[in-house]
Amino acid sequence: MAELKNCSKCGKLFNYVGGITVCLTCKNEDEADFKRIKKYLYENQGASISQVSSDLKMTVKKIKRFLREGRLEVIGDNGIPVLHCEKCGEPIKTGRFCDECSQNISKEFLSMANKMKNKSSYSEGNISSGMRYLSRDSRKKG
Repeated sequence: MAELKNCSKCGKLFNYVGGITVCLTCKNEDEADFKRIKKYLYENQGASISQVSSDLKMTVKKIKRFLREGRLEVIGDNGIPVLHCEKCGEPIKTGRFCDECSQNISKEFLSMANKMKNKSSYSEGNISSGMRYLSRDSRKKG
């Protein structure tokens, strides 16, 4: 269900349906900026963040956001880490987590999902509270 929210970028009211709180106009502008970066990097392979920022008149913060989203990747090793893993602090080239932390987080989610699955597995006869699905046949009986 959509709700009205103010765009976090321009302040305009829009129907929010989930995800980041930006209106369609700002989202489209953001996508156009990403396409500009993508084209620039295709034509200027190996450009640094500061070069991209300067030549495209775009903030480093926005470019780093695209890196965090996994849409761009830092190549090579110039000795200056651009991003760090949000869990352990190790330098990374894209995304939010290093490979090791990503694997650990995945294992933790899988373990938690299995625990929840085991707790919620039940037979219909020993349900004491909560909800269940009623088929049309079971509703007609009562």
